[in-house]
Amino acid sequence: MGSFIDDLKRTFRQGNIVVRLIYINVAAFVVAMLASVVLGLFRIDAQLFLRDLYLPADLLQLLRRPWTLITYMFMHAGLWHLLGNMLWLYWFGKLFLYFFSSKHLRGLYVVGGLMGGLCYIVAYNLFPVFSSHLYSATLVGASASVLAIAIAAAVREPDYRINLLFVGPVKLKYFALFIVLFDILYVGSDNAGGHLAHLGGALAGWWFAKGLGKGYDITHWANVCIDAVGGIFSKRERKPRKPKMKVHKSKGNAATNNRTADYDYNARRKAQSDEVDRILEKLKKSGYGSLSEEEKRKLFEASNR
Repeated sequence: MGSFIDDLKRTFRQGNIVVRLIYINVAAFVVAMLASVVLGLFRIDAQLFLRDLYLPADLLQLLRRPWTLITYMFMHAGLWHLLGNMLWLYWFGKLFLYFFSSKHLRGLYVVGGLMGGLCYIVAYNLFPVFSSHLYSATLVGASASVLAIAIAAAVREPDYRINLLFVGPVKLKYFALFIVLFDILYVGSDNAGGHLAHLGGALAGWWFAKGLGKGYDITHWANVCIDAVGGIFSKRERKPRKPKMKVHKSKGNAATNNRTADYDYNARRKAQSDEVDRILEKLKKSGYGSLSEEEKRKLFEASNR
């Protein structure tokens, strides 16, 4: 069991941001299910506790549980709900990393989820059609965050083709348009809250991609907050420093070899950086389709460093 947990920890640390977000969502789902089982044995309704992690539409309930603006985007209503969102996150997350950085994806996941949640809350409190469900309605799921990531990729590279089952190659811009229109048309369905959140997430993705092209990043503040929180936890986990070892300077050939190794290492890093800059410039001028398979691979590897 210990080895299994160690493997999970190692995979999490070594994985890119997409893998890490999937791990977090799956872990939250497993913990929620285990809590439901344990509480069920004592005839306690787990929903009484889990609802404190779901996003309420009612403003008074939101004031009592403001953290739900964040926690809801990591919770799911069932296994199929989780599986669908994680598959979308995996597919479009990998595509997103071809065009943007890992930090952009991390920040947009949060910003997309927040905008999706706010869109849901505003609509439920603004339109009379939702008034009868206002006090009982809650929102859960990562779909707003995932749709923000998908739409951002479509805005950045609209003519990029993806292969859809039973359909074949489709340009990203048409796929994104279909998804947005689908959510608009089904706002009046039983899952109105989910479709409203999707539209908020889509708006966040569009705003991010357009804004980044003009020089401002709407995910910057989110990443600053995430880094600050991560810094607090990393300080707690930091191990005491070991006593410094006494270092003896070497002379002659050893020193020369060290200088040569440092020079070679710096030269390799400089060459890699220049190559990535060249690929990014080509991507900016001619689009993703102009890149060779080797250039795509190098760009993907650079985005994960």
